[in-house]
Amino acid sequence: MGMKKIGLLSDTHNYWDERYETYFAACDEIWHAGDIGSLELSNRFEALKPFRAVYGNIDDYRVRRAYPSVLRFTLEDVDVLITHIGGYPGKYDPSVRSLLYTDPPMLFICGHSHILRVMYDKKLRFLYMNPGAAGKFGIHRVRTLLRFVFDAGDIRDLEVVELGENG
Repeated sequence: MGMKKIGLLSDTHNYWDERYETYFAACDEIWHAGDIGSLELSNRFEALKPFRAVYGNIDDYRVRRAYPSVLRFTLEDVDVLITHIGGYPGKYDPSVRSLLYTDPPMLFICGHSHILRVMYDKKLRFLYMNPGAAGKFGIHRVRTLLRFVFDAGDIRDLEVVELGENG
């Protein structure tokens, strides 16, 4: 059992920030919760680190061919489920609600809302994360991403990185 540092972002909408390279330098993997924007952008992430992603509602057929709509995997004993449109605790999207209730993961990640939110779902007993939006398109005031560590089944050392004002 090792330790893995994860960089998580969403809703880049084809916007590349040079600082991604700096912020993800110490990460073992980069995860993207959809609305990547283009295959060219995902290729830049792929060139940096091992990259896991789902496609979002704005992604074209090329991105949809390269990535799934729902991604589930286990890393360092943590069961992870990622999708783009997922809602939030108490108000999950119908597309994933039955999956979350019948087979809850340890960590559920989604994007889409452009609202940074990390909370523990007490009813379903898992951690919920939405990294907000890292791109420049949308309603969010501050562009954000998250970093955290998986260590022997624990999720710890959560950091919020603010990329500055949007617009």
